[in-house]
Amino acid sequence: MTLAKPLAAVAAFLCLSLSPLAGAAELTEFQTLARDLLKELIEINTTDSVGDNTAAAEAMKAHLLAAGLPEDDVQVLVPVERKGNLVARLRSPAPTRRPIVLLAHLDVVEANPEDWSIDPFTFLERDGYYYGRGTTDDKDEAAIYTAILVRMLAEGYRPNRDIILALTADEEGGLHNGVQYLLAEHRDLVDAAFVLNEGGGGAIQNGRRIANSVQAAEKVYVTYHLEVTNPGGHSSVPRTDNAIYELAAALGRIEAYQFPVSLNEVTRGYFRQSASSMSPEQEKLVEGLLRTPPSDEAVAYFATIPAFNSRLRTTCVATRLDAGHADNALPQRAKATVNCRVLPGVDPATVEATLNTVVADEGVKITVAEAAKPSPPSPLTEEVMAPIEEITESMWPGVKVVPNMSTGATDGLYFRNAGIPVYGVSGIFGDIDDVRAHGRDERIGVEEFFDGLEFLNRLVRAYSSD
Repeated sequence: MTLAKPLAAVAAFLCLSLSPLAGAAELTEFQTLARDLLKELIEINTTDSVGDNTAAAEAMKAHLLAAGLPEDDVQVLVPVERKGNLVARLRSPAPTRRPIVLLAHLDVVEANPEDWSIDPFTFLERDGYYYGRGTTDDKDEAAIYTAILVRMLAEGYRPNRDIILALTADEEGGLHNGVQYLLAEHRDLVDAAFVLNEGGGGAIQNGRRIANSVQAAEKVYVTYHLEVTNPGGHSSVPRTDNAIYELAAALGRIEAYQFPVSLNEVTRGYFRQSASSMSPEQEKLVEGLLRTPPSDEAVAYFATIPAFNSRLRTTCVATRLDAGHADNALPQRAKATVNCRVLPGVDPATVEATLNTVVADEGVKITVAEAAKPSPPSPLTEEVMAPIEEITESMWPGVKVVPNMSTGATDGLYFRNAGIPVYGVSGIFGDIDDVRAHGRDERIGVEEFFDGLEFLNRLVRAYSSD
């Protein structure tokens, strides 16, 4: 949906209240704008297969121009058709600090309408939630950041640094990642002191807010192929060597192997801050985990919990198998894909060397299927963390701010590789037992969406005012 005269009432923004949502009929102008921007974005299909990222970028550009941002400061940069990226800059009249970037991606993962109970590309409000593909990944933050800039323009806000909005393509996949493109071709437009991105957010468990996480690191993604070849033969005359069995034995050794535990600044902070929400027994085990070296008991316990184990060490897991060519023939080839998530700072070459040692079989050939893209951790500086902690305490007293290392990946890694720190933070809370990003009937809580709007509005202002 295209909003008709979306900023006709911008003057009213000067006296808007940012009070928490009291009910759908009582939305402020600011909240209404953010909701309408989210609706507009949801209803523009931006999947890689048939969607149009450029259309979404142009739609947000129209709102920023209508709000008064000069045309020279709002650009849609299009490397190829349908893969446009918006870069907008709210300039400081007297900058005293380097710019910050507000980053969100406009593209979404595929969504088959037959798999959903609703149309994934029609915005729907129901039972306290907004539904639609991208409501949590990542059109919610794209809408929020656009709304924040519109409000600042309406107020005549004078930041002490430039505020850059980057809404990009192909984070979820595709050949034209917007962040890579902008850094390679338009570095001057997005060069900054640091970036705010997705990857963090609030956690709700059993109806209670338990933590507000800040993603300051990501594990490094690298994929290997394991392959065994064999002359084969007739299945009625089995051989003592068999490509499938040999490959299976190699995968079994990889399954049994545990990479060493290695904590960094971010993961130490994660366990330290998370301890207060654990049972007394677990809290004691965290103390053991944080020792140097960590206690065997603590490592053994946390290794049994996948969400914790994945933060302790590099992990490698088999994800695909392909073997044989006929039911009545011995396999001439067996191939497996092993995906590794490598701790930041670890040389992926040492992971490949470890796999070769673990497999210990010259008949198993290991090759890199997809090379690693390094992602150095971002420092947990007081400049970045203090405002997050203060605003979190103000909005949700007692909720801890927890540094986090994502076991998955975002396109923040390209900024980190370019020497620009990235922090995933949103103030948008979600139920950790009901995660729907990339899944069926994706949704975001209405109250949680507006809480995130207020949190990020306060945070961007804290970073850009004296």
